[in-house]
Amino acid sequence: MTTPEERDDELEAPRPPGLPEGFRIEGWEVGAVIGSGGWGTVYEARTVADGTPVAVKVLPTGALGPGQRAALGELVAREVRFSAEADHPHLVRTHAVCTVEAPELPALDGAIALVMDRAEASLKDVLDAAEAGGPIADADRVLRGVAAGLAHMHDAGWVHGDLKPANVLLGPGGRVWLADFGLAAELDGTHAHLPPLGTLDHLPPEWWSQRTGTQGAVVRPTADIWAFGVLAHQVLTGGLHPFPGATARARSLAAQTYARGTAPLRLDAGLDEDMRRLIADCLAPDHAARLPHTAAGLAARIEAATAGPHRRRRRMPALAAGLVVLTAAAVAGAALLGGGEGGLTQDDERDRGTPTATGAPPGEIPEDSDVPEALRPVIARAAHRCTDEEITPALLAALIKAESNFDAKASRPESEEYGIAMWTPSVFRAWAVDGDGDGDKDHMSPPDAISTMSLYVCWLDQRFKQAGLPKKDLPALVAAGYRTSDRTVIEERGVPERVRPHVDKVLRYLAEYEG
Repeated sequence: MTTPEERDDELEAPRPPGLPEGFRIEGWEVGAVIGSGGWGTVYEARTVADGTPVAVKVLPTGALGPGQRAALGELVAREVRFSAEADHPHLVRTHAVCTVEAPELPALDGAIALVMDRAEASLKDVLDAAEAGGPIADADRVLRGVAAGLAHMHDAGWVHGDLKPANVLLGPGGRVWLADFGLAAELDGTHAHLPPLGTLDHLPPEWWSQRTGTQGAVVRPTADIWAFGVLAHQVLTGGLHPFPGATARARSLAAQTYARGTAPLRLDAGLDEDMRRLIADCLAPDHAARLPHTAAGLAARIEAATAGPHRRRRRMPALAAGLVVLTAAAVAGAALLGGGEGGLTQDDERDRGTPTATGAPPGEIPEDSDVPEALRPVIARAAHRCTDEEITPALLAALIKAESNFDAKASRPESEEYGIAMWTPSVFRAWAVDGDGDGDKDHMSPPDAISTMSLYVCWLDQRFKQAGLPKKDLPALVAAGYRTSDRTVIEERGVPERVRPHVDKVLRYLAEYEG
């Protein structure tokens, strides 16, 4: 059985082959593919008798081993049973279960077909098309529907087990349906058991520390509460995950670091106060802390927070936004950096490539540069610990030169910025790295300040990639984010004009160092 550690994102069986358009499964005719994932493929379809639109999920069984076939049978039986027992306007219905008869298509002959309500799109489709930085259209309606459906499931004694945007369907007339109940489990007291399947981005931190017994992994309603918190953050920010990282694995590592108590939870700065508190409650670090926050309670809070024709959204100034958006990944070195707080290891070394016109390998600091010789190994070690190729010693050196001209005693008291990397002390404390190994983390210490700068700009780089900003612009975006905040850069979809002169200076220094 596939475990979460064995896949980097979705945990699923091999993707099934396709049916030709016009193929009939009993009284339904299939059309184009709507989506694929999990154990099968979903097609648009229509009822032959009257043309009623439906969706058909086809689950092939021929290529599965006996254990996998048994597991699939359990998932289908669970989905059908739940659909029959839990009738609710925010839960998608399964109307029929059929067997595909297609001897001319051996891979699909004998496949299981589920005939379900037809949606116009999934929430994942909407988030993929959304612009990061603000709520999607009808965000309040979507969250109300998801919360209401989840509350009904929990009240009926079921756990969804795989709540995520792909499993929220949007139908005609503003309908919102929870879907895909293959992992839904009936509670036996306070918990249920499921196969060790799921989606990394929406699994609660405790999933990773528990053992999987003969009955499967333990799942509780609080796992759905965590997943709802992640989903709500995505809905209200145009798809941004509350824990940053370029991959689902990096984001899950950041969430685990937060849950261990070694990093604070910092949510997007654009959230209003009511929804910020609600999401923070959903993302409490363990089962016990989430236990007081039921799905029914969340539904009531969302209804109260979104009532009325206008909804408050509290915006913060750039400096405050920069502070609030510091997330768990700020100090999650395992998620962002390729090593600990010590020196560079052999595994951290990069392929240095062909030397540039300056005589230095690409991204390295040339020997004839104005970077103080004593700082060069400090900058190189700090940059090489970031796994993102854009964060090079040359870029760090350019940033430092633009900030302080390599002056360890530099200061701008009017903006409370000090030291070689011009850290605001309160911001530094949220990200602080011990760069020289002396046990202290001091914003006036060049090794500490530079190592912390590397961690922060590494996070900015991943944040901007996650937001879909152009990769070719990442050095400029990182320079702008260091001067303002990630939120400001994402909202403006580029370098804000007010920091353009500073960014141009960084890019000029970078060009000099790169030759």
